[in-house]
Amino acid sequence: MDFGLVLQTDPPASRVVSLMRRAERNGFTHGWTFDSAVLWQEPFVIHSQILAHTTRLKVGPMVTNPGTRTWEVTASTFATLNDMYGNRTVCGIGRGDSAMRVAGRRPNSLARLGEAVDAIRDLAEGREAEVDGQPLRIPWVRDGKLPVWMAAYGPKALALTGRKADGFILQLADPYLTEWMVKAVRAAAVEAGRDPASVTVCVAAPAYVGDDLAHAREQCRWFGGMVGNHVADLVDRYGEHSGMVPEALTAYIKGRHGYDYSHHGRAGNPSTDFVPDEIVDRFCLLGPPEAHIEKLKVLRELGVDQFAVYDMHDAQETTIDAYGAEIIPALDR
Repeated sequence: MDFGLVLQTDPPASRVVSLMRRAERNGFTHGWTFDSAVLWQEPFVIHSQILAHTTRLKVGPMVTNPGTRTWEVTASTFATLNDMYGNRTVCGIGRGDSAMRVAGRRPNSLARLGEAVDAIRDLAEGREAEVDGQPLRIPWVRDGKLPVWMAAYGPKALALTGRKADGFILQLADPYLTEWMVKAVRAAAVEAGRDPASVTVCVAAPAYVGDDLAHAREQCRWFGGMVGNHVADLVDRYGEHSGMVPEALTAYIKGRHGYDYSHHGRAGNPSTDFVPDEIVDRFCLLGPPEAHIEKLKVLRELGVDQFAVYDMHDAQETTIDAYGAEIIPALDR
């Protein structure tokens, strides 16, 4: 199992770079950042510094979207980083939640997202692609490689991931839901004539190492609120009892009353008081190292290739170091 570190690009950028360097020293293989232009600093600028100050770490957004940048700009940015640092990027992409809504726009349609996945990959790897009806090719790309991983929850997004994406990003660590969604992605891949094992599975969720579970829950409760945004969209689209989405995912948002993006992804988010302890425990990894190892082994058996640690809490260095000293080595066995 590979391990990634996920950070917001809060200033100073030097701290983001420092934490990513620490992660690489501790055996992490991937460094991910949020991508929301109004809420945080520009990730791709910081990615260049992360790449310059590491030797093996692969970097990417978790996640970008097809609406805040034109597709040729996104592809050219990745291609430039790959040309400079040797194909060490991954494009995490989704419909766009905070990035679009904070700017007063609706998240992108799945149809547009699917077109963008193909176009961005093709352009970044030097092939011709059609963008808004215009055939384009980036002529200076040589030997470019850009895996595109899609973030998804709902049935149509999971099917699109299986048909088109190189990887699947699932932003929660509940084993039951992981099994359900990985099966959906793999079934769609088979239906599209693809090898389902070719789709990398990445589970991303907060991890907090320590014995004080009450404190850990409060530091990570924000995650249930963030996931709740996507769940609310699914309930609006499919209904609460449609059978299209597991009730194990949708039931907890009944007490949800809006969402304040100024606290997005942050400990103490006041918009997450509806999130019960049970959801925090299911969606996150909390407790001593042994508890993390036990849950990660279950996820690995379900086909998870990478666990990406959301490290937005008051024990960032401690968590990175604990993973490097105890948890990552245990998963190498």
